[in-house]
Amino acid sequence: MLTEIAQNTRLAAQHLASLPAEAKNAAIELIAKSLASHADEIVAANTIDCEAAQSEITPALYARLKLDATKLKGAILGVRDVGKLADPVGQIQIYREIDTGLVLQRVSCPVGVLGVIFEARPDAVIQIASLAIKSGNGVILKGGKEAIESCTVLVKAIKAGLAQSEVSPEVIQLLTTRSETSELLQLDRYVDLIIPRGSNEFVKYVQDNTRIPVLGHADGICHLYIDSAADFDRAIAITIDSKAQYPAACNAIETLLIHQSIASQFLPLIIDRLQASGVEIRLSQIGHEILDPDDISIDLAIATDWATEYSDLILAIQIVPDLDAAITHINTYGSRHTDGIVTENISTAQVFLDRIDAANVFHNCSTRFSDGFRYGFGAEVGISTQKMPPRGPVGLEGLITYKYQLQGTGQIVATYTGENAKPFTHRDL
Repeated sequence: MLTEIAQNTRLAAQHLASLPAEAKNAAIELIAKSLASHADEIVAANTIDCEAAQSEITPALYARLKLDATKLKGAILGVRDVGKLADPVGQIQIYREIDTGLVLQRVSCPVGVLGVIFEARPDAVIQIASLAIKSGNGVILKGGKEAIESCTVLVKAIKAGLAQSEVSPEVIQLLTTRSETSELLQLDRYVDLIIPRGSNEFVKYVQDNTRIPVLGHADGICHLYIDSAADFDRAIAITIDSKAQYPAACNAIETLLIHQSIASQFLPLIIDRLQASGVEIRLSQIGHEILDPDDISIDLAIATDWATEYSDLILAIQIVPDLDAAITHINTYGSRHTDGIVTENISTAQVFLDRIDAANVFHNCSTRFSDGFRYGFGAEVGISTQKMPPRGPVGLEGLITYKYQLQGTGQIVATYTGENAKPFTHRDL
């Protein structure tokens, strides 16, 4: 059954790949309109999911599951933003004469069929569907059990929009059972790329159980370093936003590093603000020695705290002697997702930006900015922490590959080999 679904998705994707930008953009606008017209039904379905899951999932997962009217409105705006982006398909990347009458082109083209597996993230359906269509790809979605009602109604609305367009509704498929996840991971003949979105354990499971290429990140252990030359007001605002604005996000910080020369002044200030924001703190031994134990009671950080993704209102704090120590700590415990520095020293900032091994490295701004929508990608299918491209928030460019097209006038290789071999011109046109 799943094989047949994958085959149908592949055929629909092949048709989609040949459509002009105007047809894809029209389909994306119809999806946006359909989602808006189904808004009440979508929110009602999500309410059912949230009520059923509330006692069974963590607060962080619940925050990701919730899709209220405001969040849905933002997601629809993201769909329309994708429609405004340039068409990534059919872009000529190389245009070269090999010899007279023999011309090579490298042209961008869709990946094919995406398999996207996510936990309690119904808004991922909207982002991924719009990006898939814009990039000419089919997509098989597998949502978590917590979001079944939401995902079902969302896909229904998306298909209703596509039914009025030149894009076949078959390009978007939804799987709903747990057994289908394992089966999907084995469909390397029909699925070209797997994109998992969820906990680090979940992503690692996917990476370990498929031969299909996987795009994603297993951990979101992000850091913020407060340098000795930091502006305190700016550092406090950035720290609170990076941790407490949406702690369930993978780009929220899990560890705060503070230069020891300012720790006695800055540490009490930031602890007060963090606790006022409901953040539980795990402080290193060095930090405890700086504070007056009679004034404040904070848990002592242990070794595992530096390698933990809390996805919650919990923050580990370490005091470091200098910039090198901060960089070493981040490159040792970080997950290559997003790390930032707060400093007024431009030279220090540049060293940090150059030496931190992460997909996103920031200076004087919240780590929460590492997001496809905020980067202007319209939306994102996920964030990749791998070294090879695509890296960071993955929008349209991560769903595109390329092919080499060679057009000739009867040329054969024999002409260009041997003692009297004809030379190639290799002239860029």
